[in-house]
Amino acid sequence: MSTTTRKSGITPGSILLYGSLFMLALLFLMPAYMAIVTALKDPANISLPTAWELPEKFNWQSFPEAFGLLKSNIASSLVLTVCATALSTVLGSLNGYVFSKWKFKGSELIFTLFLFGMFIPYQVILIPLFQTLRAMNLYGGLPGLILAHVVYGLPITSLIFRNFYAQIPTALVESARLDGAGFFSIYTKIVFPLSIPGFVVTSLWQVTQIWNEFLWGICLTRHEDNPITVGLAQLAGGQAVSWNLPMAGSIMAAFPVLMIYIFLGRYFIRGLLAGSVKE
Repeated sequence: MSTTTRKSGITPGSILLYGSLFMLALLFLMPAYMAIVTALKDPANISLPTAWELPEKFNWQSFPEAFGLLKSNIASSLVLTVCATALSTVLGSLNGYVFSKWKFKGSELIFTLFLFGMFIPYQVILIPLFQTLRAMNLYGGLPGLILAHVVYGLPITSLIFRNFYAQIPTALVESARLDGAGFFSIYTKIVFPLSIPGFVVTSLWQVTQIWNEFLWGICLTRHEDNPITVGLAQLAGGQAVSWNLPMAGSIMAAFPVLMIYIFLGRYFIRGLLAGSVKE
């Protein structure tokens, strides 16, 4: 191998590595390609033998038509995601604050039991959750679904904030106590301003989980309050399906989360790594 090739860093190993990554990227993007191509085709031209072919004429009408069919579902998902994310992150922040800076007897045991909620699958608690919401007169609407996502999201948000607040010097909180600051005063004036990276991480995590969730959406809400994932499933149901509409709807459903990670993904990584390395 020549000296020039060595200096440039091109080796057989790197060629194999980047070639493999390129092939995996193409494989990963195949569903997106199929969705876009199908959404832009006229329904009469959609067939399995020509599924991979580009449309002869772009049918942009699929997107406004799909939006008209899914606009109520999109509105429900927006309300659900914003409310549940805001509540779960704020409550998780307070929990993390308590478990890291206001420890009490048995707090570690309670926190450990609290984290068990992270490992409970949706399917296991579906029937008890349904019965609980029905007993509380919250079944069928968005308030019940919001409550379910808030409660289920508290373990992960509390864990993230607890680990994040553990990096804040305890002496800082103790000094504020000696100056007469109380629980909420310390939180609002000292802890909360330092919590922005933690809020970015938990918010992005919760937005992704809540926006993409399907099982609770279809089981715990009635038709008028179904989120976007349920609306897409109903759009693709039936015997005669115009596949350009479900594909256009799936692109619109994926677009908000995609944009969030494109513009805020770097802050998500920074927030995950915040406090992980001490100088």
